[in-house]
Amino acid sequence: MAQANVPFDKRLKRIVRRHDRMANGVVTSVNADGLIVARPRVYRPRFPLKGLIALVVTGFLFKGFLFAALGAEAYEERVAGLSSGSFVEKAGAWVMQPDVATVFIADQVKTIMP
Repeated sequence: MAQANVPFDKRLKRIVRRHDRMANGVVTSVNADGLIVARPRVYRPRFPLKGLIALVVTGFLFKGFLFAALGAEAYEERVAGLSSGSFVEKAGAWVMQPDVATVFIADQVKTIMP
Protein backbone atom coordinates (compact mmCIF):
# COMPACT_ATOMS: atom_id res chain seq x y z
CA MET A 1 0.00 0.00 0.00
CA ALA A 2 2.93 2.36 0.71
CA GLN A 3 4.15 1.86 -2.86
CA ALA A 4 0.90 3.28 -4.23
CA ASN A 5 1.50 6.66 -2.56
CA VAL A 6 5.03 7.18 -3.94
CA PRO A 7 3.96 8.79 -7.28
CA PHE A 8 1.39 10.90 -5.44
CA ASP A 9 3.96 12.10 -2.88
CA LYS A 10 6.45 12.97 -5.61
CA ARG A 11 3.79 14.92 -7.52
CA LEU A 12 2.70 16.68 -4.34
CA LYS A 13 6.29 17.70 -3.52
CA ARG A 14 6.75 19.03 -7.06
CA ILE A 15 3.54 21.07 -6.82
CA VAL A 16 4.46 22.52 -3.41
CA ARG A 17 7.99 23.38 -4.61
CA ARG A 18 6.59 25.15 -7.70
CA HIS A 19 4.04 26.98 -5.59
CA ASP A 20 6.77 28.22 -3.26
CA ARG A 21 8.79 29.48 -6.21
CA MET A 22 5.73 31.29 -7.57
CA ALA A 23 5.56 33.34 -4.37
CA ASN A 24 8.41 35.45 -5.83
CA GLY A 25 6.40 36.25 -8.96
CA VAL A 26 5.04 34.58 -12.05
CA VAL A 27 5.36 34.92 -15.78
CA THR A 28 2.30 34.01 -17.79
CA SER A 29 2.32 32.77 -21.36
CA VAL A 30 -0.27 31.45 -23.76
CA ASN A 31 0.27 28.04 -25.35
CA ALA A 32 -0.62 27.22 -28.93
CA ASP A 33 -3.91 25.72 -27.77
CA GLY A 34 -4.91 28.92 -25.91
CA LEU A 35 -4.15 27.69 -22.40
CA ILE A 36 -2.67 30.34 -20.12
CA VAL A 37 0.25 28.89 -18.20
CA ALA A 38 1.88 30.54 -15.16
CA ARG A 39 5.53 29.78 -14.53
CA PRO A 40 7.71 30.99 -11.67
CA ARG A 41 9.72 34.11 -12.44
CA VAL A 42 13.42 33.35 -12.42
CA TYR A 43 15.27 35.69 -10.09
CA ARG A 44 18.84 36.35 -11.06
CA PRO A 45 20.56 39.01 -9.02
CA ARG A 46 22.80 41.03 -11.27
CA PHE A 47 25.84 43.11 -10.50
CA PRO A 48 25.09 46.80 -11.20
CA LEU A 49 27.71 47.21 -13.92
CA LYS A 50 26.24 50.44 -15.30
CA GLY A 51 26.27 52.01 -11.86
CA LEU A 52 29.88 51.01 -11.29
CA ILE A 53 30.93 52.44 -14.66
CA ALA A 54 29.04 55.67 -13.93
CA LEU A 55 30.79 55.92 -10.55
CA VAL A 56 34.25 55.44 -12.09
CA VAL A 57 33.58 57.97 -14.87
CA THR A 58 32.26 60.49 -12.33
CA GLY A 59 35.39 59.97 -10.22
CA PHE A 60 37.66 60.63 -13.18
CA LEU A 61 35.67 63.74 -14.12
CA PHE A 62 35.93 65.02 -10.54
CA LYS A 63 39.66 64.43 -10.49
CA GLY A 64 40.03 66.16 -13.87
CA PHE A 65 38.06 69.22 -12.79
CA LEU A 66 40.00 69.42 -9.54
CA PHE A 67 43.32 69.05 -11.37
CA ALA A 68 42.33 71.81 -13.82
CA ALA A 69 41.12 74.16 -11.08
CA LEU A 70 44.08 73.78 -8.72
CA GLY A 71 46.90 73.32 -11.19
CA ALA A 72 49.45 70.54 -11.30
CA GLU A 73 51.71 71.76 -8.48
CA ALA A 74 48.97 72.52 -5.96
CA TYR A 75 47.17 69.28 -6.78
CA GLU A 76 50.30 67.19 -6.24
CA GLU A 77 51.04 69.04 -2.97
CA ARG A 78 47.58 68.18 -1.65
CA VAL A 79 47.94 64.54 -2.70
CA ALA A 80 51.35 64.44 -0.98
CA GLY A 81 49.72 65.85 2.16
CA LEU A 82 47.14 63.07 2.05
CA SER A 83 49.81 60.40 1.63
CA SER A 84 51.38 61.28 4.98
CA GLY A 85 48.13 60.82 6.92
CA SER A 86 46.15 57.88 8.24
CA PHE A 87 45.32 54.69 6.36
CA VAL A 88 42.13 56.20 4.88
CA GLU A 89 43.99 59.32 3.79
CA LYS A 90 46.70 57.18 2.19
CA ALA A 91 44.02 55.27 0.28
CA GLY A 92 42.54 58.60 -0.83
CA ALA A 93 45.96 59.77 -1.97
CA TRP A 94 46.39 56.59 -3.99
CA VAL A 95 43.00 57.10 -5.66
CA MET A 96 43.60 60.81 -6.29
CA GLN A 97 47.02 60.40 -7.94
CA PRO A 98 47.13 62.20 -11.28
CA ASP A 99 46.95 59.69 -14.09
CA VAL A 100 46.65 59.88 -17.86
CA ALA A 101 42.85 60.14 -17.85
CA THR A 102 42.88 62.88 -15.19
CA VAL A 103 45.41 64.97 -17.09
CA PHE A 104 43.51 64.48 -20.36
CA ILE A 105 40.21 65.56 -18.77
CA ALA A 106 41.96 68.56 -17.16
CA ASP A 107 43.38 69.61 -20.56
CA GLN A 108 39.91 69.35 -22.11
CA VAL A 109 38.40 71.42 -19.30
CA LYS A 110 41.10 74.09 -19.69
CA THR A 111 40.31 74.43 -23.41
CA ILE A 112 36.59 74.84 -22.69
CA MET A 113 36.94 77.21 -19.73
CA PRO A 114 39.70 79.83 -19.99
